Amino acid sequence: MNPLLDYQFQLNRRQFFGNVGLRVGGVALAMLAAKQASGRATASSVRVHPAQPGLPHFAPKAKNVIYLHMNGGPSQIDLWDYKPGLQAQFDKDLPESIRNGQRITTMTSGQGRLPVAPSMFKFTQAGKSGHWISELLSHHAEIADEIALVKTVHTNAINHDPACTFVMTGSEVPGKPSLGSWLSYGLGSENNDLPAFVVLTPTWSSKANAQALFTRMWNSGFLPTKHTGVALRSGSDPVLYLQNPPGVDSADRRVMLDALGKLNQRGFERFGDPEIQTRIAQYEMAFRMQSSVPDLVDLKGETKSTLEMYGEDVTKPGSYAASVLLARRMIERGVRSVQILHRGWDQHGDLPREIRAQCKDIDQPTAALIKDLKQRGLLNDTLVVWGGEFGRTVYSQGKLTKEDYGRDHHPRNFCMWMAGGGIKGGVSYGETDDFSYNVAQNPVHINDLNATLLHCLGVDHSRFTFKSQGLDQRLTGVEEAQVVKSLLA
Repeated sequence: MNPLLDYQFQLNRRQFFGNVGLRVGGVALAMLAAKQASGRATASSVRVHPAQPGLPHFAPKAKNVIYLHMNGGPSQIDLWDYKPGLQAQFDKDLPESIRNGQRITTMTSGQGRLPVAPSMFKFTQAGKSGHWISELLSHHAEIADEIALVKTVHTNAINHDPACTFVMTGSEVPGKPSLGSWLSYGLGSENNDLPAFVVLTPTWSSKANAQALFTRMWNSGFLPTKHTGVALRSGSDPVLYLQNPPGVDSADRRVMLDALGKLNQRGFERFGDPEIQTRIAQYEMAFRMQSSVPDLVDLKGETKSTLEMYGEDVTKPGSYAASVLLARRMIERGVRSVQILHRGWDQHGDLPREIRAQCKDIDQPTAALIKDLKQRGLLNDTLVVWGGEFGRTVYSQGKLTKEDYGRDHHPRNFCMWMAGGGIKGGVSYGETDDFSYNVAQNPVHINDLNATLLHCLGVDHSRFTFKSQGLDQRLTGVEEAQVVKSLLA
């Protein structure tokens, strides 16, 4: 049995033409690199990250995505879902008619009682929209009319890893492509010198233990591996070994890569493995990033007023503020998708202290990002998404006092917001019950939200598929998902 021969015999029409396209793409990439190395061309219309044929399906409202993921599950009751009536329920048992036998985690299922813990934070209405926003997000009040708040997002998973995997890939089962990888594959990128999909994992201030981040959150799954997100490191050195070693200049590196590219191309022509083409593309991108990344992270060109708008942490490499400013700079340069994962939102205890620190990290910089994008004329083309993997329970985990409480995981309803390209600002969608425990009106599943996101980018989620394991796989899964039309501009 010869697996390589079997592979060639089993090639279908799509795979055959796909491989031909990869060969032509490799030749075009080599020609582009040679022109740049010789100085005969400073720019080219050839796209390193082209879109798939036929995409987008229709004219998009947004071209790029910045996804702000609050890893750990931010408390909707303390930030967005205002429930003043809960003050009268302080320390009373959660009614069984509200829980209705629903499963809860083992972290609270053994408690003798489930005491209701109203939020200790004040809420005020902001903007013409009148969004109720917690005092912890005072800067968000300045962008209230730009965001569409969804109060009834729900998910299947009740624990962090499967819930995060679900949010980022549309499935609890590991091995599926992430949202950013789908966008890289389908829509490509307009930048030839930076990856189509970039991931940032900033530091956090609560000092609480944070959930681990697995690379599956930005992995390409069954898509070609060149669509895996490139994770930039926190700190002053975002990419290791970016600089050439002593004694090696850019021209030497170019000669080495050209020789290596020829060897890899021979391997591809012999074995037909598409991953060899991915390797060639990755080497080329690494070469280009040697000049593009230093320019990207150099903030000297930013005005004093812009830096002040993002807050005092913006010049600290690896901070959330620095990350969202880098996200704006990447979007300016044509990067398709930027994903920022801010950890530390898992407040099972000591919530009031910890959530204050977390909100201090993200409040001003997030509002600044929206204002900055709008000032530069980029918000119309950029879709910004904010949210976590689930919400938190109305009842306290552990000891409850007026000044201190904790909250367990709650997947049945939580809040997310979207702003920018294709989204109607100032909208509040969905309602929860008096305990922020169940959806009362207009439920929105995670895959509904992803279908809406794709729609803003000109993609029909039901037609955006990739053949794997005998199935036409989709980001939005096999069950029916709906675009939330009330959120669309």
